[in-house]
Amino acid sequence: MIAHVRHSIAISETLAAQAFANTMRSRRSVREFSTKPVARETIMACVDAANSAPSGANKQPWRFVAVSNPALKHEIRVAAEEEERKFYDARANDEWLADLGLLGTTWEKPFLDDAPWLVVVFKLMKDDRAERITDQVYYANESVGIAVGLFIAAVHHAGLVTLTHTPSPMRFLGEILGRPSYERPYLLLPVGHPIEGCLVPDIARKPLSEVIVFDRA
Repeated sequence: MIAHVRHSIAISETLAAQAFANTMRSRRSVREFSTKPVARETIMACVDAANSAPSGANKQPWRFVAVSNPALKHEIRVAAEEEERKFYDARANDEWLADLGLLGTTWEKPFLDDAPWLVVVFKLMKDDRAERITDQVYYANESVGIAVGLFIAAVHHAGLVTLTHTPSPMRFLGEILGRPSYERPYLLLPVGHPIEGCLVPDIARKPLSEVIVFDRA
């Protein structure tokens, strides 16, 4: 009986994990957003999921700044496109541009105006909570990366779409949003609904056999 119960639990775990994998397999990055509104509460719930991420010494070195004001979104777009134009014109090497060419991207970023929300993720370089024991943070890049992954999964689970946008350098985001110097821009994620008939690049993921190894090779 015990063996039977354990076997059933294992099957249940596998099915649950496979169901989640199937859901996430349909996730795609989108660059064409509808202006259809998204409730503030939805964004809060997605950030709540992100906030469950593990972090070095539980320092939680992330800040999610959610922007819906049209004028502020446009200010971000103008600054981002200025950096992107420099990137495409001079900063990126030929190999990088060739890889991006497969995705059809350019320096123009209209989605920064169109998406109802821009969520800017900042990496905290110190713990600024009043009750902290020390203000040091540990494994900040890893911690924030995990939180962002959970945020993206939550957005997809909510039936919405997003895009990991990384205009570089991103210092302008902290300046525009009035963030303190110890908060470093990490990622910019437009969040919303795709436009009707939205097209995405026809890409394929690596097969599972190429990304997982059990024990030694």
